[in-house]
Amino acid sequence: MNRLKLPGLLAALLFTASAGHAQQVKVLKLPELQKRLAKPSDTTYVVNFWATWCAPCIKELPYFEQANAAYAGKKVKVLLVSMDYVSQLDKKVKPFVLKRGLKSEVLLLNETDPNSWIDKVEPKWSGSIPFTLMVNNSRQKRAVFEREFTQAELTSELQKFMK
Repeated sequence: MNRLKLPGLLAALLFTASAGHAQQVKVLKLPELQKRLAKPSDTTYVVNFWATWCAPCIKELPYFEQANAAYAGKKVKVLLVSMDYVSQLDKKVKPFVLKRGLKSEVLLLNETDPNSWIDKVEPKWSGSIPFTLMVNNSRQKRAVFEREFTQAELTSELQKFMK
């Protein structure tokens, strides 16, 4: 094989291999998310609503990733719900997720009119982000946080919620 072609071929193979392992971003509508969060299970869902254009959201994402790793193998599921427009999925959201190496499940909420669905998620939610919801249906527990977390605050709130 020509030596000049070998680096290009290797780069293409590496890109293909990494793309195959890249975090998927599932696009869903609110009823799908509601159905998932309403399951009668003892799994604790930590649902963070964020966007690629939200600086406080981006700042706290590593804390959710750390929580996801800390509770791996336990009945805790971290869901990162992007509020970006679906039209930005391939241009912004997927590259953002790949660049930051997010391991938590990433969803993109395909809803265009926040005023029509925010109250369905949480009546107390004004619609600002970051917004975090913790839910455990079998224990009938629910907590909401309309603010940015520090690592210590998220850890503390999650530990309190899990008791």
